[in-house]
Amino acid sequence: MIAAISEFANRFLGRGEAAITVPSFDGALKPNQALEQADILLECEAPEDLTTDGTSLLLADGVRLTRLSGHSATTVRAFERPISALASLPGGGLAVALGGTEVRLYDNATAEAPAATFSQGLHAVNALAPASDGTLIATDGSSLHDVGDWARDLMELGKTGRVLRLDPKSGAITQLAGGLGYAFGAIAGDGSVLVSESWRHRLVSIAPDGACKDVLRHLPVYPSRLSPARGGGFWLTAFTARTQLVEFVLREPAYRRRMIAEIDPEFWVAPRLRSGHSFKEPLQGAHIKTMGVMKPWAPPRSYGLVIRLGADGLPRYSLHSRADGVNHGIVAAVEFGGDLVVIAKGPGRVIKLPLASFGEEASA
Repeated sequence: MIAAISEFANRFLGRGEAAITVPSFDGALKPNQALEQADILLECEAPEDLTTDGTSLLLADGVRLTRLSGHSATTVRAFERPISALASLPGGGLAVALGGTEVRLYDNATAEAPAATFSQGLHAVNALAPASDGTLIATDGSSLHDVGDWARDLMELGKTGRVLRLDPKSGAITQLAGGLGYAFGAIAGDGSVLVSESWRHRLVSIAPDGACKDVLRHLPVYPSRLSPARGGGFWLTAFTARTQLVEFVLREPAYRRRMIAEIDPEFWVAPRLRSGHSFKEPLQGAHIKTMGVMKPWAPPRSYGLVIRLGADGLPRYSLHSRADGVNHGIVAAVEFGGDLVVIAKGPGRVIKLPLASFGEEASA
């Protein structure tokens, strides 16, 4: 009862989750154009996820699993459905999610038959991470919408995301947490699991008993996949940024119902992985262009961001592609060799930046 009264008061007063304000990019999130200065490794059709075992770098590109070497890619194998997530396993194994509804574990990337398969109840698996006990952590973004239909889940205020533990020995699938606003990305720690909850703009730590604890809140972006960083800490990707216009639309149910029913999803007032390719795109407010030039501080319909987190989960610095940039829709970032390799899904690119260019912070 108290929770219901509090929610009603927040909606009436426009505060709490009902507020349409968006935190500014400041401090460790101060904007720059670092991602625009990155070297383009590869341009591909449908890059989705990256993983490395320390000796090779694997890329999910649509239905193809490819191995990157320099600026070239070699197809390792092809699947019958698009790959929605990848993870390297101890001992050279590989975990692959297909179409969000099936996870296969292979002894190696070229093994013909999977060592284990999971499919019961899976709906939108978008990230995988190995755990120290030999199990696999999976984030299932939504129980209602397919893995590629994330914008609809946002517009319908989806809260059906889950974090799952997959046990190769028993074949069991155990839910660690449910009711999440689009779970998208996880990394296993000492007993707990760090998870990105996109629609609530936060990172949460999930204990073995399912208890959730906020680690990082009120992000100005929609966070996604996580990967370990050298020297401790993590890399956190953000597939797009928040805007006040979208926040306002999320609080107008009648408008959203009509928009979903009558407008092509490509032109919804919703975040996208890329923008600026059609005059039909909804205006995001303020000065989008002045004298034909896109302003970097314009409210972004799409954006690119990678955040370096310390071991405590707090931001240390960030790498951006602003509203006037191209390398938007960052969905994966992993360290390989002396570089940070990143997927910019918006333009269909794999890009890299030398870790040394980030200064002493990156090598601490």
